[in-house]
Amino acid sequence: MEDTPLASLSLTHVHYNPGDPVSYLCAWLALVPQALCVIYATLIWSTREIEIVLMFAGQMGCEAFNLLLKRLIKEERPKQMYGKGYGMPSSHAQFATFFSLFLTLFLLFRHTPHPSPTHTPITLYQRIFLSFVALFCAGAVAASRVYLNYHTVKQVFVGSAAGAFSAVGWFAVTIWLRRSGWLEWGLEMKGSRMLRMRDLVIEEDLAEAGWERWEEKRRKRGNAENWEAEKKSR
Repeated sequence: MEDTPLASLSLTHVHYNPGDPVSYLCAWLALVPQALCVIYATLIWSTREIEIVLMFAGQMGCEAFNLLLKRLIKEERPKQMYGKGYGMPSSHAQFATFFSLFLTLFLLFRHTPHPSPTHTPITLYQRIFLSFVALFCAGAVAASRVYLNYHTVKQVFVGSAAGAFSAVGWFAVTIWLRRSGWLEWGLEMKGSRMLRMRDLVIEEDLAEAGWERWEEKRRKRGNAENWEAEKKSR
């Protein structure tokens, strides 16, 4: 029986020039989509926030859109490339652009956190800065695909444009879902309640979730210890 040749798992396999620090950095940037998927899964499981579920659903729809475009356009990658499959449009550029632009729209137009006695939410200027960082990182991911010869400039540009189109379009859909009452209806369904899905992140920071209850628990415990100490001193 002949030996079967081994294959490479291309999901995390990136070619780069080991003698070029920029190429090494670009290789790490190529793993951004995988890292974001892990972040999505972690946040969905830990927070049960419907807004994150909606964003992830749009992200997967954007990926399906990219797959469809590649099958329709069928443009090859650069001749000196190392990647497999069609190159138009760049899925990395489209993925990163969707994430950063949808996050920007959320931070600037939907996220309106209210202050509490124990927490001061991020200001508008801080949200603008975070949006700028997200968009800059998306640009870095897109540029890395050209630097590593996985895509042409045109393929990256079209990918970014497709990601932006998907982000704006899906954000508009989520606005409609909220205003029409469909989102509230979905949250009232038995399955959503069993999974403890909620819609709090638009009005409070993720860092605030449970913090007030923790502070109240600490105060009660401190009061109980002080009462016990006072009782023993009598």
